This record gives sequence, C-alpha cells and structure tokens, in this order.
Amino acid sequence: MEVCEMKEIARRVRYQVLEMIVSAGKGHIGGSFSCTDILIALYHGGILRFDVKNPKWSGRDRFIFSKGHSTEALYAVLANLGFFPVSELCTYGKGGSILGGHADNKVPGIEVSTGSLGHGLGIAAGLALAAKLDKKDYLTLALLGDGECYEGSIWEAAMFAAHHRLENLVAIVDRNGQITLDYTEECNRFEPFDDKWRAFGWDVRVVDGHSFEALLEAFMDVRARNAQRPLMIIAKTVKGKGVSFMEGELYWHHNVPKGDKLDTARSELALNG
Repeated sequence: MEVCEMKEIARRVRYQVLEMIVSAGKGHIGGSFSCTDILIALYHGGILRFDVKNPKWSGRDRFIFSKGHSTEALYAVLANLGFFPVSELCTYGKGGSILGGHADNKVPGIEVSTGSLGHGLGIAAGLALAAKLDKKDYLTLALLGDGECYEGSIWEAAMFAAHHRLENLVAIVDRNGQITLDYTEECNRFEPFDDKWRAFGWDVRVVDGHSFEALLEAFMDVRARNAQRPLMIIAKTVKGKGVSFMEGELYWHHNVPKGDKLDTARSELALNG
C-alpha cells in the first residue's frame, strides 16, 4: 500500500475515533490518536500476518495491544479491515456492545484483554517463548504506552525476553511523553530511554511514530533478523495527533470535545491527510 493511502486511512480512523468517543461521552482520545499511525503501519503496511476471515488462524502473528485503554483506535482499524462490521463502532461504550473502554478478547482480532497496564509485554514474551519452543514461525508484537513502562513488570519481562533470546518478539512503545496528568520527564524521567532498553539486552530503534516511511523501514526486516535479541522500537509520537488544539495537551488524555472544539476537530480531521 502506498504511503498516501495509509495517510488517508489514518485520517479516517481518527475521525471514527472522534465520533465514537463523542457518541459514548467518554474515551481516551489523546492516546488513541498518538498510536493510530503505528497501527496503520502494522496492519496496512504488510507487517502483521493475519486472516480477517479466520481471526484465530494458527499461523497469524500475535499482536498484544498492551495500552488497552487506547483501544478506540484499534477497534476502528479492525472494523475497517472487516474483522467486524463498521456499524458496530457506533455502539462503542454503550450497553450491550462488544466494544468496551479497554481492549477485550471477545472482539474479533484482539488477542487478549488488556488495560491493566504493565502486563502486555509479559504476555507477549510468554507467547514468543512458546513459539520458539514449538518451532513456530509467527511473530509476537506488543504495543506499549510509555507511561506503563513505569511498571516493574515491564522490566521483568524485558529481562526474561533478553535471557531467552526472543528474536521473534518485537515491542513498540508509543512514546508520546505523557501520562494521565503529567509529562513523563517531569513525573519520573525515562531518558535516556533507548539506552535503558539496550542495557536490558534488546536491539533498539528510535523512529518518528507519525512517519509511515520511518515506521515501515523500522519494521521491514523483523522476520529476517538474526540477532538473537528481542527488538524494541521507540516510536516518538504526539498525544492528540491530528487535531491542533489537542496535540501535546494533557487535558485530552480523557476528555470529550464539545461545541466549537468539536466543530474544529471534525473540520481538521475531514480536511487533513
């Protein structure tokens, strides 16, 4: 798929996320917008192996959406691919819907229920080890939020993955630099973030998380690596990406635009991309 096509899909996904959250009156809009381009690169860039008609296909790659509270973006991506009807997005956050506020494995295309932050990497490492022991060739990928990297379980999983030389494990951090009500470097700084992962025995790549060219280049050789180390991709992103007044603003971690703000967001997402 051409980059221009992926940009258009990303614009559409962000617009759908906006409407889902407005309709439900709740949702993590900032983090959903920051990880949208990463998801598009994975699902539309020929990186992930999956089968829409058979979501549990044994040869699929296992994708663990660890930052499960930003699941609105993943829901939209999966619906557009055909895992479930796009019309289901209108039910998000409402009684009887399969689409709740955190990723749920009852939804076609979602591997595990997540949102209890800090657990996704451990699950992914276990799946990667199982694949290695069973001599299976699927990859396991996990998308983390940078805020959840404060959890000790993340670093336990990081040590485990390096110890077992899980070259079939790829982790991506949505490095938007924010947590719920603060900036990571003011709350409890991470930097040098890349060196920390290297010290734990991982290969590390740092990329622009909103550049499809950079993301696709970072993912290009994930099936051909011979490093005997897990791979960490730190994707530098902007929380609220795509709507000017949301970008980099803490307020939009979990708030719903209304009135003129909503009109502006709809207008920008309809025109951009």
